[in-house]
Amino acid sequence: MAEPKYGVVAVGNALVDVISQVSEDFIAEQNEAHGMEKGAMTLVDEARAVELYSLMPAGTETSGGSAANTMAGFGSFGGQGAFIGKTADDPLGHIFREDIRSLGVNFDTQPLVLGAKTGRCMILVTPDAQRTMNTFLGASVELRAEDVEKSLIYDAKVTYLEGYLFDKDTAKQAFIMAAEYAHEAGHRVALTLSDPFCVDRHRHDFLQLVENHVDILFANEEEIKSLFMQEDFEDAISAISKHVEIAAVTRSEKGAVVISGDERFDVPAAPVENVIDTTGAGDQFAAGFLYGFTEGKPLEECAKLGTIAAAEVISHIGPRPLVKLADLAKAA
Repeated sequence: MAEPKYGVVAVGNALVDVISQVSEDFIAEQNEAHGMEKGAMTLVDEARAVELYSLMPAGTETSGGSAANTMAGFGSFGGQGAFIGKTADDPLGHIFREDIRSLGVNFDTQPLVLGAKTGRCMILVTPDAQRTMNTFLGASVELRAEDVEKSLIYDAKVTYLEGYLFDKDTAKQAFIMAAEYAHEAGHRVALTLSDPFCVDRHRHDFLQLVENHVDILFANEEEIKSLFMQEDFEDAISAISKHVEIAAVTRSEKGAVVISGDERFDVPAAPVENVIDTTGAGDQFAAGFLYGFTEGKPLEECAKLGTIAAAEVISHIGPRPLVKLADLAKAA
């Protein structure tokens, strides 16, 4: 069998990221009026998205979505990747398509012709570098099993699934189909849990997915504790080792823990002179880890690459690297 063309194909939300710096008072006011919770991701409808967008200070607008950001980082390391996600046939959808392709990522998912508009994620960054996200999913949640191209999944070493997409039954079916295709081809399936509130909403379905379809699990400390309903991090880590081949769990300034069978690697965080914006830290950790994994590197080195990518992205505004991650990896 020929070597797969792609290291990773990601399945996730195709969104446009709108990022603004705001005060603590802005978050408090929005919390009081709309229940916006600092540091979390809140799903909003189109009317609320329009209202919030009008209130936000000027910022940056880029193609985004968690898994798409991971693929941007994966490409920055030198990996060949592809993306499956749903946009609308509208101006923002066209911008998303052109932008992700400009990064060298294969993206050919057919756009939604009728119905919801292209989704967008409004990211509010406070002075403490925490990001509060308000997401209008729009067309992105209209991804269906028929959008999952079998030949594309067969042609990737790892199929990477974005937990944020797990809010609709049709998307869940697409995840399962993608996982089945990957395993038919003898390849790995990775899942990122994305958000503790996402885990809370879909704990049973996530557990079923993890137990039956996932080989590599990405999570942060709060997400892994939520999945297994454990107060203690070590108890949660002990639980996950029974369910997947590899688990990579990030712990902010404490670095990351990688579990594989009886092996455990505690990898320190890469140094950061000034934390500006934590948006995309988990996405870029996954990018570095997956790049290392698809290049056959040891798991501890995979995690180190992840911490390098995470450190770069939290040193500036925005969820994608501003410098070539391959160069940072060589210098490390």
